[in-house]
Amino acid sequence: MAAAWELSRPEHGGRYQVTIFQEGWRLGGKGASGRGPSGRIEEHGLHIWLGFYDNSFRMMRECHAELQSKDLGELYGDWRDAWTPENDIALFSAAEGGGFQRWAAHMPPRAGYPGDPLPAGEIFSLPYYMAKAFDLFRALILDTTVDGHGVTVDPNRQGEPGYLLQRLTDFIKLGSFATTAALAEALGMVASLVRSVTPDSSDGLLAVVSGVCTSMRQWLEDRWLADSQNRYLWEVADLTLATIVGLTRHGVLFDPRGLDAIEDYECREWMHMNGASVRAIQSPFLRGLYDLSMGYENGDLDRPSLSAGQGLRGTLRTFFGYRGAFMWRMRAGMGDVVFAPLYTAMRERGVRFEFFHRLTNIGLAPDGDHVNTLTFDIQAKTKNDIPYEPLVPVADRPCWPSAPDFSQLVDGQRMIAENWNPESHWDRRRAAETTLTVGRDFDFVSLGVGLGAVPYVASEIVERDERWRKMTREVKTVASQAFQIWLTEDLETLGWPGPAYITGAFAKPFDTWCDMAHVIPEEGWKKPPRTSVYFCAVLPDPPTEPDDGDIEYPARRAIEVRQNAEAFLQGPIREVWPGSFNDSGQFRWEILKAPDDRAEDTKAVGEARFASQYWQANVNPSDRYVIHTPGSYKYRISPLDITYDNLTICGDWTDSGFHSGCVEGAVMSGLLAAHALSGSPQLEDIIAYDHP
Repeated sequence: MAAAWELSRPEHGGRYQVTIFQEGWRLGGKGASGRGPSGRIEEHGLHIWLGFYDNSFRMMRECHAELQSKDLGELYGDWRDAWTPENDIALFSAAEGGGFQRWAAHMPPRAGYPGDPLPAGEIFSLPYYMAKAFDLFRALILDTTVDGHGVTVDPNRQGEPGYLLQRLTDFIKLGSFATTAALAEALGMVASLVRSVTPDSSDGLLAVVSGVCTSMRQWLEDRWLADSQNRYLWEVADLTLATIVGLTRHGVLFDPRGLDAIEDYECREWMHMNGASVRAIQSPFLRGLYDLSMGYENGDLDRPSLSAGQGLRGTLRTFFGYRGAFMWRMRAGMGDVVFAPLYTAMRERGVRFEFFHRLTNIGLAPDGDHVNTLTFDIQAKTKNDIPYEPLVPVADRPCWPSAPDFSQLVDGQRMIAENWNPESHWDRRRAAETTLTVGRDFDFVSLGVGLGAVPYVASEIVERDERWRKMTREVKTVASQAFQIWLTEDLETLGWPGPAYITGAFAKPFDTWCDMAHVIPEEGWKKPPRTSVYFCAVLPDPPTEPDDGDIEYPARRAIEVRQNAEAFLQGPIREVWPGSFNDSGQFRWEILKAPDDRAEDTKAVGEARFASQYWQANVNPSDRYVIHTPGSYKYRISPLDITYDNLTICGDWTDSGFHSGCVEGAVMSGLLAAHALSGSPQLEDIIAYDHP
């Protein structure tokens, strides 16, 4: 979508005629959402935008401004109405006495908004991040003790590396820090020194940083490790100190490869080899990082895997690159907030949308240097060949439905009776087939499918091109599972102390969940519930892959997800919502709110009431989540690659500058694809593309 947005810009003067071919009835891929009974939002999982998604927010801010300029602004409102800031997060760790211990944090708001132009002279460099880390420690120390005031370093000499090195050497000789003020002073000097470091002075920096970190670890252990309530401070400190030591020791600060220099290391192993304790690498902070990135090979919780370079890149951008708020919640489903406005704006620009078109083959020319044909299954035809209208109104907003509008389709009633699913990889039923030819039907192709679908849509390329074979084999994906419940009581009543945290590192299998009460007014309830809660996590792969003709496979996996969800509500959820259980120790199924337009669901009792809720097994190849394992960066192909002169690729699985399965990685890739085809946008205008 980002590539189409760029290529259809009015600034191009109509030079590019853009057509989007879409499988099924809605846009968005892994980010698609739909409206089900009672107009309720039904997602693939929990979607939260992070505060450093500058390219993504810039695109959406431009989209809203363009709609406003065409008197369509009332459809979707201002972009600041579509997203709300969120600075509260919570993580869990196993409590020593059993159960779970919650660690909650409120991240401070920052100036500006994501998508604002970067301040003049501000660049994302590793010395910048290291200085920010020491600044954060200094603030943490001063904020959590009563005697941490009166930093005494001479402010007029903070720019003198020799002076700072000497002062720090004096502190190291003490063996530890006598007072909090002394530690704060050392942290302030290290931050100043890092800001002024050069390649010539980096060797001296290594010795000083290692010495300060060793003393700091001892100080933190003496002060905080014995205090279980403050244990999380030591764990955060230990991980951050290991990062700082590792970046310095490995010479990453001035390595032209940036963080790619440590991409062959596994993140936990790299932390441990640079001094992090076993306790720290098993902490909820690191588990939360793996959970957020779904970093488990084949969905196996015993096989955590995340490269050190991308793990650090994501962490640094998340904690030190956000603007406005740490995270941003969408007002409604991602389909409603992101893909509906983009669809409306691009259709106004003249972009064509061909729904119900499943790509089955990219045919190469005989010499193999360009794409010659594109073959599609036409999954359904509209009556009288009228363009399909995909959106439906809910709460006065244009939204995507959770199922096609079969009334617009030829043989729609038969498709309903036979349970056609145009989004299922295993449902290959179709109305027709069509083949497009270069020169007659198209000139250039931007392939924007999910990585898991590439072997099925580009088999000719994969067969003849070793790089594509390695990419599809070495860049890993995982299936995921999600469920949503609507409750007649709010979480505070159920025993969860507010605010409405985004929660991670919780019990398996659903380690990530969030109170989504804010979306209820956007749904279509007659008698609305008090809240809605979303859960998501990885879904382990079966021992053997399903056959391509196994049309029942998604349904079997969905049953598995339902069973997981029901067991989760009867087990770990007691730790956080004790009020959801009755005096007999049973989950109170009656608090699940059934759709008020399905009478049969409102009558269900006991565990059977869960049938009225929503669950999803994301097992389609195109829906699988891209993870970043050690060494896999070498196998990603850039959208700028010109091996096939009329083909580019885009998606969070490409070499986009941010190798993570997230919106920002996908948008950056789309911008690169547009640049490959048109020369626009300029590479320097893609924020953080040159990130170390």
